[in-house]
Amino acid sequence: MNPLFERVGVIGAGAMGRGIAQIAAQAGSVVVLFDMQPQACVAAQAGVFAQWDKLGEKGRMTAEQVAQCKLRLICADSLQALSDCKLVVEAVVERLDVKSALFAQLEGIVSPSAVLATNTSSLSVTAIAAQLKRPAQLAGYHFFNPVPLMKVVEVIAGLRTSKSVCDDLAVYARQMGHTPVLAQDTPGFIVNHAGRGYGTEALRIASEGVADFATIDQILKDQVGFKLGPFELMDLTALDVSHPVMESVYRQYYEEPRYRPSQITAQRLAGGLLGKKTGEGFYRYADGVVKTAAPAPVPSVPTMPPVWVSPRAARRAELLLLLKNLGAKIETGASPSAEALTLVAPLGFDVTTVAVVERLDPARTVGIDMLVADNETKRRVLATNPATRTDMRMAAHALMARDGKAVSVIRDSGGFVTQRVVATIVNIASDICQQAICSPADLETAVTLGLGYPLGPLAMGNHYGPTNVLEVLFNMQTVYGDPRYRPSPWLRRRGAIGLSLLHEEEAM
Repeated sequence: MNPLFERVGVIGAGAMGRGIAQIAAQAGSVVVLFDMQPQACVAAQAGVFAQWDKLGEKGRMTAEQVAQCKLRLICADSLQALSDCKLVVEAVVERLDVKSALFAQLEGIVSPSAVLATNTSSLSVTAIAAQLKRPAQLAGYHFFNPVPLMKVVEVIAGLRTSKSVCDDLAVYARQMGHTPVLAQDTPGFIVNHAGRGYGTEALRIASEGVADFATIDQILKDQVGFKLGPFELMDLTALDVSHPVMESVYRQYYEEPRYRPSQITAQRLAGGLLGKKTGEGFYRYADGVVKTAAPAPVPSVPTMPPVWVSPRAARRAELLLLLKNLGAKIETGASPSAEALTLVAPLGFDVTTVAVVERLDPARTVGIDMLVADNETKRRVLATNPATRTDMRMAAHALMARDGKAVSVIRDSGGFVTQRVVATIVNIASDICQQAICSPADLETAVTLGLGYPLGPLAMGNHYGPTNVLEVLFNMQTVYGDPRYRPSPWLRRRGAIGLSLLHEEEAM
């Protein structure tokens, strides 16, 4: 191995520091690990050694590789021991004053050509470097936990960071087996910025009483393919981590409505309901295993009413074919009969508004989410309005479950769960491109590797249709009168002319 940085210093022996030390040593660098608490450094070294032993037992490293890596990971008893390191990465407490003071001290220890890197997840790289004599030598180098498994790292240029420093960090990231993505120094960088749409919009949906936490999670997993629902994810990361990030990004963007935190997480954080690690969050846990209620049974409906579908329904032809396959008696008149179950499939609008505008009987009107093609989803989602009769709700549920596919019935709102969350994710990602925080390609890479989304946010917009996403946003903005649903100019331009969201360069 010929690593770009032969000797690397890592400051901070917590989970992030030990992870960075592990992959740097595996890349062939001599790693000098330092922590203000010497016992923490020794414990971290022992933990990394144990990880290498396990990799050796599994055949993923040879005995010689394990032995060589152990020789390359050294504990230091002072910062002075890092004097000959060509790269120093800090992974200490997330406080601007602490990080700034640390790097100011390091400048007097390492050589003028040494690269300094901060693993900050939310602080400004420019602010950290502001008091340095050589701010060009400092960049952000944001890894994700657990570092050996999360194969992406954000390389962040402060206002005065040298391009060569970022280039070198990107090369070294690849040598460590990670994929670098280049970001400008903005709040949340790429991953924590792009990730705002998933949890924050789900929290808004829950706060409006549209559906409970478990139902929202199940819909987003079954309709879109997310590995974890937003509330499962917040329970896993813990609210003492995720809520402060929400507040930090919101404050740093001067209270931009898109990033507005929720009182739900604030209250739960105050009450100590942090998630899995405390045994209770949005879910309850017994011995680390989540406890969930059994799904509601499919209603029994002796006589199924005929079904009439709004001519304005999204994917109307597909919906009619689905109803035919489910054995429904379909009405084809210009308006529904007095007995008919009326189905609407709006994008962004609530069922109540659609019933009023189309002069339908709201008591017999039920909405169905058709943003996602039915053959792509494991779950159908229906929405009632405040006037929907119980018998019509039960009939719609029973009909849509005839082929065994799961069905969720939610309360009325502007946009269904999937529509709202997907549109918000795509809109925030488009705004990241509008601000030139990173390239569209790096955005996709960062989100898929860093957040584990089934598709990158721009690919998600392509898949469900830029014009559909725009329609959801425009209509939700009408329903809510809230600027948080204001479409990004980047999305509006591409959606309006039907170009792939990924092809910015070709469209210029």
